[in-house]
Amino acid sequence: MSNQTLGRSSPGMVNRSEIIWLGVASGVSGSLIGGMLLGIGMDLIVNDIPLGWLLLLVGAPLSALPGWMLARKLARQL
Repeated sequence: MSNQTLGRSSPGMVNRSEIIWLGVASGVSGSLIGGMLLGIGMDLIVNDIPLGWLLLLVGAPLSALPGWMLARKLARQL
């Protein structure tokens, strides 16, 4: 048994840097989207506009969407 391929990844493998980039990118984009929806929704709620509740309630699922799309893109590389 030799470890000649140690340190090199085959084309089907995902690198550690790609996983880290996926986590950073999905965290930043999810926080931006979720924060904007939360902020706009809270402002509308405070001003007695019921549409704010819609933005507030869908903020969390929509903030997960960029991370899910990036993970699917990374999974397609396998």
